[in-house]
Amino acid sequence: MKLCIAEKPSVARDIAKVLGATMPKQGYMEGNGYCVTWTFGHLCTLKEPHDYGPQYKSWNLFLLPIIPQNFGIKLIPNKGVENQFKVIERLVEECDEVINCGDAGQEGELIQRWVLQKAKCNKPIQRLWISSLTEEAIKEGFSNLKPAEEYKNLYLAGNARAIGDWLLGINATRLFTKKFGGNKAVLSIGRVQTPTLAMLVQRQKEIDAFTTEEYWELKTKYRDVIFNAAIDRLKTLERAEKGLEYLKQNPFEIVSFEIKEGKEKNPRLFDLTALQVEANKKYGYSAENTLNYIQSLYEKKHVTYPRVDTTYLSESLHPKIEGILRKMYFYQDLIAPLLEAPIPKSKAVFDDTKVTDHHAIIPTEVPPSQNLSREEKLVYDLVAKRFIAVFYPECKISNTLVEGKVGTIPFKTSGRQVLEPGWRAVYAKEPKEETADKEKEKEEEQTIPEFIVGETGPHDPKIHQGKTSPPKPYTEATLLRAMETAGRQVEDEELREMLKNNGIGRPSTRANIIETLFKRKYIEKKRKNLIATQTGIQLIDTIEDELLKSPELTGEWESKLRKIESGQYEANLFKEELIQMVTELTKKVVDGKGKVISLEEEKVEAVKEKKRREPAVKKELASWEETQCPKCKAHHLLKGKTAVGCSDFKNCGFKVSFEIFGKKLSDKQLMDLVMKGKTSKLKGFTSHPEALAEGVLSMDENFAVVLA
Repeated sequence: MKLCIAEKPSVARDIAKVLGATMPKQGYMEGNGYCVTWTFGHLCTLKEPHDYGPQYKSWNLFLLPIIPQNFGIKLIPNKGVENQFKVIERLVEECDEVINCGDAGQEGELIQRWVLQKAKCNKPIQRLWISSLTEEAIKEGFSNLKPAEEYKNLYLAGNARAIGDWLLGINATRLFTKKFGGNKAVLSIGRVQTPTLAMLVQRQKEIDAFTTEEYWELKTKYRDVIFNAAIDRLKTLERAEKGLEYLKQNPFEIVSFEIKEGKEKNPRLFDLTALQVEANKKYGYSAENTLNYIQSLYEKKHVTYPRVDTTYLSESLHPKIEGILRKMYFYQDLIAPLLEAPIPKSKAVFDDTKVTDHHAIIPTEVPPSQNLSREEKLVYDLVAKRFIAVFYPECKISNTLVEGKVGTIPFKTSGRQVLEPGWRAVYAKEPKEETADKEKEKEEEQTIPEFIVGETGPHDPKIHQGKTSPPKPYTEATLLRAMETAGRQVEDEELREMLKNNGIGRPSTRANIIETLFKRKYIEKKRKNLIATQTGIQLIDTIEDELLKSPELTGEWESKLRKIESGQYEANLFKEELIQMVTELTKKVVDGKGKVISLEEEKVEAVKEKKRREPAVKKELASWEETQCPKCKAHHLLKGKTAVGCSDFKNCGFKVSFEIFGKKLSDKQLMDLVMKGKTSKLKGFTSHPEALAEGVLSMDENFAVVLA
């Protein structure tokens, strides 16, 4: 018997269906010589400090650093996890061969290897490595299974990352909490979290320290075109008025007129970070929400594997592109021109040297159905249009540059015209992105007539008054870009691609890092902007060690982890370097001066006051958080703004909306549905597909809500 282990039940069902293992058993599916079982994401975790000795249960400054001789793993303490692990353990014992069907990435490899290690697996192991969950991709993957040995370095990198995060996170958090927390707060330090916070704090300080200054500029209008004086900004109104008087006394003369034709390159395909950036800019979605939407689309077979950091496709995919485009029925108007000729095999799209484990995110040949959420439809639309746009011709533009002078004062202006829209035609119907400087945008868009060098004439000069602006606060979009390039400001796509290896965090973990900073109250959101709180600023100010808060140095660690993955660096060496760093850091902080980081007292008081006023809400929220997810039975539930769902929604997928078939459920009705699997008889349904207005809501075996 061959044992397949998937990362979650829904993926196991897809695999079992393709393999013909259709007989449901307790915790697995069986049939056709296969057993298909699953984990719920992480079943195992690294042991905690107290697992290495009872003395580590209490946080003691003088027991640091905690450095285990050998790092061990343990099951996550949860009844559902323990029961599922027993199933896997028994099946591992009974099978002839294991097929690792985990998520095809570093984290997926780690999850599966830890489980197999815990189950003492000594059977031959093969690896299923696929980029989408379509039936065709699963069949192709099983006909091309790889030996597990080929992915050993991937596991070593994942394991080194986990150990590195443990060593730094456990020790530095205890160290700073005991030294500076004043027994009031846990001060959380992390390998990626802290340099990310440091970038936000640095930007916050630049904004706070900024002094706005007024300035004056000279402009003039000649033949309905606005020209700007090509001189330094004037610091006083008096100088500007003198300049204006001078301009009024002299005619305008054209010095040069030049039109250059150029091309605007096609946008690149999406990697996860670029998709999160675009979804944040366009729809305001958080990085975490975008990851959840694209993960859901992947599990529904509409897009390829999303946790990727490349914007290229494998050359072997080229023959499949036309077939995928033909299946994208909703976009046929945009696709029709592409199908009139063979799909170009451009090096900007297809390049094996730029693809490692996975290619960029693209649609699959399975078109989306109507029952996607609005957010999923919008994220799919981003992926689909980007996929179509890369195969269009480049956009042809003309840039006009005009230079003039009034007496001795030089002036210039420029204009831009689209000659052939090329790939821009894909986005023609979309609203134009707003820019902060509307006046500048208006000037750039002005139509410039034909000028003749040497022509002169009357003009209409004026003074423009402006104010200097502070640096812009980070949004999730700009923070993700800064994490990707370790804080460097990079607009060029080619350069950004080169810097990715030294970015901080990985595409799949950056969203979680940002969410952790929110949870710890180190940052807050004001509209789209991310603002460092007083606690976050004080924490960064307290950390004197640059290694902990430098994006560049953290980027170097990330680069080493990638080298471990490619077999160019030793995992043990990485661990030794971190042990040395943690040891030196501990000595420096323990021997240094102590001070207490104060939390914002007013906010603490406000929270207490709110709790006093709203005891019912507190009780109700607690009851959801104490409720086990009925689907995965491994995590608790959380109540959001529109639904109740599993706290591990990314992996489990369980969610029940407050409003079902047009009826808003009360908390009690919702609790009955989730806990008992059904409600009492209800009335008032207004949007059931079969026009049912009353009945009992219940959950089917796939945890979908039905009315009968």
